[in-house]
Amino acid sequence: MKTSKRNKMIIVASLGLVILLLVIISLAVSKNLWSSDKKQSSGESAVSEPEKKHGGKVMIENVEPIMQDDLKAGCETYACTMLLRKLGFDVDQYFIADNYLNCQYVITGDDGVKYGPDMHSAFAGTAYAGWGVYAPAMAKSMNRYLDDQSSELNAYPLEDVPIETLCEDYISKGVPVMVWATTDMDEPYVFDEWIVDYVDENAKAQKGDTVPWYMHEHCLVLIGYDDSEYYFADSTHGNISHFEKELAEERYEQMGKQAIVVK
Repeated sequence: MKTSKRNKMIIVASLGLVILLLVIISLAVSKNLWSSDKKQSSGESAVSEPEKKHGGKVMIENVEPIMQDDLKAGCETYACTMLLRKLGFDVDQYFIADNYLNCQYVITGDDGVKYGPDMHSAFAGTAYAGWGVYAPAMAKSMNRYLDDQSSELNAYPLEDVPIETLCEDYISKGVPVMVWATTDMDEPYVFDEWIVDYVDENAKAQKGDTVPWYMHEHCLVLIGYDDSEYYFADSTHGNISHFEKELAEERYEQMGKQAIVVK
């Protein structure tokens, strides 16, 4: 009788322990799922590995190209938006253009001479009608947005990093990269110039220096490569563009070998 009672107590205790373990496991799983959902909503989703296809082609999937329409001078803003959306942020190009770009106008003075910013320091004009912006100033604007989202991610401007290295260090690991080149990889040429009247810590020029602006300057999102070509999410066509490697590398170098990565 005592043995039977003792066995029942052991069974009850064992069942209680099993139930306790199941509750602990359930809570742990729920916590992980909640943490994952929270990270997704804040835009810090894990970057997926790129898809590797036949013929040595490597592509980052699910980078949505956006057609450049209303923001006629905003290729950098479109590229920024495409990259941020890939990382899980719910944002559009207008929100970035209206709230985060440091825009400094290019004006013609009474002396008939144009004055404007160093494009490493600020956007020359606006994304709606202007000239453009270079990587350091664009990264600074993107970091203001990321800070407002309480994100742990940061935008890092890169300089003098070959496209081949960008592919090895980032694209092959599923990280898209904003790069400066030209529209349809057309030959750039000096179309305009002005005297610098605005600089910050990222400036390449000093106030009073004359700086050029290059026709066809363009910003794209590098998302893939194969043996002969690079692939870009391209706002010019609202699609995926691909260009012969040597040509793209030349245009990239002509525009200062500048890029932005968010990590």
